[in-house]
Amino acid sequence: MQFTPEKCRIPDEIGRPFIDPEEIWDFINKTESTPERVRAIIAKSLNKNRLTMEETAVLINTTDPVLVEEIKEGARTLKRNVYGNRIVLFAPLYVGNYCVNNCKYCGFRSSNREQVRTTLTDEEFVHNIEALEDDGQKRLILVYGESPKYSPEFIAHTTKLAYSVHKGNGSIRRVNINAAPLDVDGFRIVKEAGIGTYQIFQETYHPEAYSWYHPANTIKGDFNWRLTAMDRAQQAGIDDNGLGILFGLYDWRFEVLAMIRHTNHLEACFNVGPHTISFPRIKDASGLDIDKKYFVDDDIFEKIIAIFRLAVPYTGLILTARETPEFRVKAIQYGISQIDGGTNLQIGDYKYHHEETEKNSDKVEDQNLHREQFKVGDDRTLAEIIEELLDNNFIPSFCTACYRLGRTGEHFMEFSVPGFIKRYCTPNAILTLSEYLVDYATPEVASKGWKVIENNLVNVDEKFRDELLKRIERIKAGERDLYF
Repeated sequence: MQFTPEKCRIPDEIGRPFIDPEEIWDFINKTESTPERVRAIIAKSLNKNRLTMEETAVLINTTDPVLVEEIKEGARTLKRNVYGNRIVLFAPLYVGNYCVNNCKYCGFRSSNREQVRTTLTDEEFVHNIEALEDDGQKRLILVYGESPKYSPEFIAHTTKLAYSVHKGNGSIRRVNINAAPLDVDGFRIVKEAGIGTYQIFQETYHPEAYSWYHPANTIKGDFNWRLTAMDRAQQAGIDDNGLGILFGLYDWRFEVLAMIRHTNHLEACFNVGPHTISFPRIKDASGLDIDKKYFVDDDIFEKIIAIFRLAVPYTGLILTARETPEFRVKAIQYGISQIDGGTNLQIGDYKYHHEETEKNSDKVEDQNLHREQFKVGDDRTLAEIIEELLDNNFIPSFCTACYRLGRTGEHFMEFSVPGFIKRYCTPNAILTLSEYLVDYATPEVASKGWKVIENNLVNVDEKFRDELLKRIERIKAGERDLYF
């Protein structure tokens, strides 16, 4: 990846950091919102153009309920136009929770003596992957605490191990990573292991707030080291980046606009923005004790999701299982394109829960905050979430075609901007759903799934439709991993 620092603002001898709080607050405080301006900005986004910081600030400053609803409706329309009816599914797998940081909002923080520390052995790791495959999962994000135990070599090893596990028709086709920032050589090591997206949460983009939540005597206490992590990843050749913020640490208006500023920075430096943006809200955690003055309620959170969708039309938006099932159902319509399903954050418990639910029809209910990072709001099984998506005519997708065909980074933008996301991803989503229906679904869910596929064939490009139907029949006959 060619790096062009003369086009970028990075925190070293080249110039001031690209996150400048004064600049961001100027946009928020000096930008007016009028009905005409709001509607013009929505129209621009519906033409699939990314919004500027000033335009995003207009939407942030919009408080008129009628206009806020128009923002949400614009986001709903844009999502349908760009992403169709598909929702990508994945599962987080926590590999280890040793951590040298002491983040005030996190159950893994080093000062939390109640947290039960563990790292999966290779055998335990494989058993948990097998349990996930038994449920039908194809996409994982591996999560690690920030510790010398979880070196680039260790991350690379667990990535390769995940790809090697095959049980029945099960396989993991996409391994994303949520781990500490690395140096360029470290990023190169994990890239060579075949990782997908490397996700790093900045948590908060406000330097003073950041320093309060992240003590200076820890690795994570270095704001600029974390802020420039994706620059190093790009330099190492990882062109699929996942950005993240945690709402509840600082003013949501600042955080939204700072995320857009970070997106601008990556596009200016590397000609490609983040592949995904994740934006969870703070939830209960072991020993959590922080001021709630920056917490975001449901109404504001819906508005935030809609603004993100309009501001970055081609970036995947992730809504995690921190949220309740009721909120996730509502929020999906505003622009969410990825959710986790069947989520279990207690290290090593996928195998345990799978075995227990096979023995008993009742779901195992035993969240223990001393064994996980935070409380899960949606602890439904993957099967339950898929059935709900089908009931709402969504296509649950486990597709990994773009990554495996090299449609990432700049190449992804070449495909996505003309509208190819919907063109390629809808038939590929249908193919992965067909696999799930044949291999894992109950007869009742399978019946619903085939009906949803039939309903959505009209949304498939005509030149793909006949071949798609042929490939579905090949899947029914036993073939797997077919994609466009």
